[in-house]
Amino acid sequence: MKLAFWTVTKGAGNIAREYKEKLQEHLKEDSIDVFTLKKYDVENTIQIEDFTANINKKFSQYDGHIFIMASGIVIRKIASLIGTKDKDPAVLLIDEGKHFVVSLLSGHLGGANELTHSLADILKLVPVITTSSDVTGKIAVDTISQKLNAELEDLKSAKDVTSLIVNGQKVNILLPKNVKVTDNISADGFILVSNKKNIEYTRIYPKNLILGIGCKKDTKAEDILRAIEDCLDKNNLDIKSVKKVATVDVKENEQGLIDAVKFLNLDLEIISRDEIKKVQDQFEGSDFVEKNIGVRAVSEPVALLSSTGNGKFLVMKEKYNGITISIYEESLESFYKF
Repeated sequence: MKLAFWTVTKGAGNIAREYKEKLQEHLKEDSIDVFTLKKYDVENTIQIEDFTANINKKFSQYDGHIFIMASGIVIRKIASLIGTKDKDPAVLLIDEGKHFVVSLLSGHLGGANELTHSLADILKLVPVITTSSDVTGKIAVDTISQKLNAELEDLKSAKDVTSLIVNGQKVNILLPKNVKVTDNISADGFILVSNKKNIEYTRIYPKNLILGIGCKKDTKAEDILRAIEDCLDKNNLDIKSVKKVATVDVKENEQGLIDAVKFLNLDLEIISRDEIKKVQDQFEGSDFVEKNIGVRAVSEPVALLSSTGNGKFLVMKEKYNGITISIYEESLESFYKF
């Protein structure tokens, strides 16, 4: 998680520098920047001339922003930058008296509420959370989505169903009694039995599909995209549930594949041939592929190796004129965080 502290006084700048050091001891993998005004010359910080210009430029470049200043200043400065709750970064406030840490924006999907609790624990501050579902001890649909590392179908239906939960109305997650949540995410249909004329419902897309892809040299991006679309459609799978794409190291500079993955706004994970050799005997191999790149299979082993390993193949190997696609489905319990 990439975080930024923002300050406009010398005292707040020193506090932010102190807090960065404490957080780095606990959040070892996180990147933390501290922005201070140049006129205060706070050492070991990023010194800026114009606070407004910098927050405008960098608002979308961080996962979370922590402002040590008055809430009024923050609200006025970020008002024009706010988009939608599924895209906005987390925004937190800390008072210069070092008493409170407040979750201000993107509490659920942006992770502000969770980050607020973490900072409160590490920095010995009082957490302030105002979202209805949290303060009433209930769970919001977008929180369910976040904890499942999934994607909401739309924000409106999620809001409507969350309102029912917060208001104390009964909301069911449609699961047969004899079916675990881990076995239910790939169901082809559901039967809803109810005597209600109008029922609010929403949908969540789990991010648990991994595409393993192999392709011949100079394959065009549009051909790869067409193959992915056909493979997903043929197996009744939605692109919204694709977590990432994986390939072998000799294809890490394959421009068509890079462009296709970028178009889909996904990450491309590169798996080394040494790693593939450890598992390739589990899959049907090819003498031709081995002769050319040194391993007998690509799409299946890279899909497996880039996953949690707790799941199953939905598609072992689908071939499209020099392109091979494998689809691995991670079990929901692999990232179930309730």
